[in-house]
Amino acid sequence: MLFHDVVTADDPATPPALAAGGVLHLRRGGTSVVIDLDVAPHPAIVHWGEELEGSSEQSLRSLAVAARPQRVSGGLDEPARATLVASPAGGWLGTPGLEGHRDGASFSVRLELVGVQADDHGARLSLVDREAGLSAELELTLGTAGLLRQRLTLRNTGDSPYTVQHLHLAFPVPWDATEILDTTGRHLRERSPQRHPFGYGTYLRESRRGRPGADATLVLAAGRPGFGFERGRVHALHVAWSGNHRLIAERSVSGEAFLAGGELFAPGEVVLAPGESITSPDVVGSWGDGLSEVAHRFHDEWRRRPAHPRRARPITLNTWEAVYFDHSLERLTALADAAASVGVERFVLDDGWFDGRRDDTAGLGDWYVDTEVWPDGLHPLVDHVLARGMEFGLWVEPEMVNPDSDLARLHPDWILRARTTLPPSARQQQVLDLAHDDAYDYVAARLHALLAEYPIAYLKWDHNRDLLDAGSGPDGVARVRAHTLALYRLLDELKAARPDLEIESCASGGARVDLGILARTDRIWTSDNLDPLERLVNQRYTALVVPPEMMGMHLTSPVVHSTGRTVDLDFSAAVALFGHVGIEWDLTRTDDETRRRIAAWVEYAKRIRPLVATGRTVDVDGTEPGIDVRGMVAPDGTSAVFTLTQTDTTVAYPPGRVRIPGLDPARHYRVRLVGGPSSAAAQSELPWQTYDTTVTGRELDAVGLRPPVQYPQRSTVIELVAQD
Repeated sequence: MLFHDVVTADDPATPPALAAGGVLHLRRGGTSVVIDLDVAPHPAIVHWGEELEGSSEQSLRSLAVAARPQRVSGGLDEPARATLVASPAGGWLGTPGLEGHRDGASFSVRLELVGVQADDHGARLSLVDREAGLSAELELTLGTAGLLRQRLTLRNTGDSPYTVQHLHLAFPVPWDATEILDTTGRHLRERSPQRHPFGYGTYLRESRRGRPGADATLVLAAGRPGFGFERGRVHALHVAWSGNHRLIAERSVSGEAFLAGGELFAPGEVVLAPGESITSPDVVGSWGDGLSEVAHRFHDEWRRRPAHPRRARPITLNTWEAVYFDHSLERLTALADAAASVGVERFVLDDGWFDGRRDDTAGLGDWYVDTEVWPDGLHPLVDHVLARGMEFGLWVEPEMVNPDSDLARLHPDWILRARTTLPPSARQQQVLDLAHDDAYDYVAARLHALLAEYPIAYLKWDHNRDLLDAGSGPDGVARVRAHTLALYRLLDELKAARPDLEIESCASGGARVDLGILARTDRIWTSDNLDPLERLVNQRYTALVVPPEMMGMHLTSPVVHSTGRTVDLDFSAAVALFGHVGIEWDLTRTDDETRRRIAAWVEYAKRIRPLVATGRTVDVDGTEPGIDVRGMVAPDGTSAVFTLTQTDTTVAYPPGRVRIPGLDPARHYRVRLVGGPSSAAAQSELPWQTYDTTVTGRELDAVGLRPPVQYPQRSTVIELVAQD
């Protein structure tokens, strides 16, 4: 970004109006950010949201003045604002943006503005507290789709160490945003939504798991009461960080409301020596009229990255639920043959291929091919997969170690721990300290060796436990931050060495889903739960941030391994369509007719994947309980695909009409049924199924059409193609 100087406190040539403060107006992607520079001790955001097109400098100054609070009884003589890095020394009595100390002293911070550089869509604010011995550079950037990013670099300019306790970046929200939405969950049920009133005080969500965790919220959103996916102004925040973090929603009796986020530090984790600095993760804000617009800003901006995957997402078969640890060349080559026969393009060998790994109690860390199972290495399997026209992928879990492994026996000091005893075990494993130079070098060397020996196109990078009591050893220091940065360095190193390598972020399923990890990987494993009924909610709320083509969505076996539910093949396939499609199923146990049906769905997924990779998600509000309607619409509005899912029985029989929003209102669309259950659930054929149904986008949104009568847990897929 190219900046020009707007104000420099020590520059006598600065125009008087700017030297006195003034207003910055950042505009991009339909978003405006108005920053009042004339606030003590440093600026405050007056507005973040709708683009204020045509606003003059004078009107923006008036807007800033109109936002300033008046003095009230019982308050400060000069009312404080929720400034960008608010603190008690500046008068702020809410949650501060920065807290720290020097061995218990020098806890007071008052960062003052000393310089501003800005252009139309970004600003860099220079802040200094000479008394506290601190300086900071705060960057605010509007992306091409209107996402607002904040990042702060704090430097210790004093002559003694400075301990950073908390560092949060704040985003103001409108006063009428009185409802909060976030997500929670567990393994096999990540990103379940929950709503709360946004009342006075602080609502806090923290992740202390060393990774975001299955219970982490992907966003913290605040909006007008009742906001949905289609309507209702809403602002949302995401922390682009793969370690511990926190998100805050706070409403003050002084008339300020804001969202804030940042990294969560363990005690003593960040101690800056004189001259040292720390840079926060990006905290990213989106807004819109409805959650879909919030999501579209994330998707549009993420897709414009140079590193975004451009080629068609390969149809993937993963071997885990097909064979688990029962590896043999005969069984896996038969599975590869079956996969190729239905159109699979990438074959991924999951856990169980390395030394001593016959179950999940041993072997992690010993990243050598097990010669007892694979006497000729993986070459025979890899050659077979490549000969069938598929890419080869491999499962790894490089950050983990089993105590029952050669690595742990040789190097117990490489295991993250804060005491002489190991942290509580999870999945019979512990965590390697990637911030330990020798441990990092070992893991990096083994990964590079595997990639050099085999033509591996894809790594499924798993992370199957939370980090507990994660330190550098007895009497050592907290290590989550250093471990996370080392992970980023390792991923960057692998990508630099092999630009065509693709990596999936898997963490017990969906426990490490954030834009920090997605900046270095090519997809996430949305959840270990492949039950299509459970996946509907999970996928909807994951897509608030993650573009659909980066979300792993797989067709599952008829009896779902995680829930025991028996599911229809067409239902499972339809729910997987709007993502990176794959298969998690032992296809060697399927008959010819089942494989024919699977192949038909694979072919259809290939046909629509350009739409999935570029289109806009549509989630329909207000449907009858028991019916789920969602779709993907092409950016130019020329085509769309929707799924109409019967999640439960409905009171109305046949059900009432459902809307199909998100299309070009003026265009005529031909509506065609392309997939769904047999008509056995209905007494007669759906009338519009046999009629040349051509209606406008406006009519489909305002009036809608009848969904088919279906058994519960069935989906119908419809295509819409513009006729003019």
